[in-house]
Amino acid sequence: MKTNILILGTLSCALLIACNSKEKEKKSEEFYEPVTAIVEDPVERGKYLVNTHDCIDCHSPKKFTDKGMEVDTDRLLSGHPADEKLPPYDNKTAQSYVLFTMGFTSAKGPWGTSFAANLTPDATGIGTWTEDQFLNCIKKGLYKGLEGSRPLLPPMPWENYAKLTDDDLKAIFAYLKTLKPVENIVPAPIAPKMN
Repeated sequence: MKTNILILGTLSCALLIACNSKEKEKKSEEFYEPVTAIVEDPVERGKYLVNTHDCIDCHSPKKFTDKGMEVDTDRLLSGHPADEKLPPYDNKTAQSYVLFTMGFTSAKGPWGTSFAANLTPDATGIGTWTEDQFLNCIKKGLYKGLEGSRPLLPPMPWENYAKLTDDDLKAIFAYLKTLKPVENIVPAPIAPKMN
């Protein structure tokens, strides 16, 4: 009898944990939903690629909550906030490190200081870009995809993304064009200081 109660109690706990896990999965943010099949629709494929290739980590501002740092979904993929000041740092120490701000939207290294771009379809982001510009930007590592423009700066791993197929890059562009436009003029890069 005691064994049956123990087994029943154990099964009840396991069922409760499983139900809570399922409930947490349901409550997870839309952009973190797992995909279990090949996605055919270009926009859905783009969403899948953006969510699995770390675009959100660097291109989305963060907010601090009682659960720690979380993506600010109101500013999803809007780049480094224009009004966010860079924190002070020890320049001598910084010469031996790559430094990221707390939200991971800017980085300082030997190339200077770079800021994550606004990828939303606002005019301050990719709102006026053509698909060819987007492909050129990623395939050649050119700012705004324009010939003769400056190169994309670290830590943007464009060389890795350049290996995606044109169809995948077009799908990413199609998805980005469906996002909520966020007006945010990302600061220009800061050249390295020679000390």
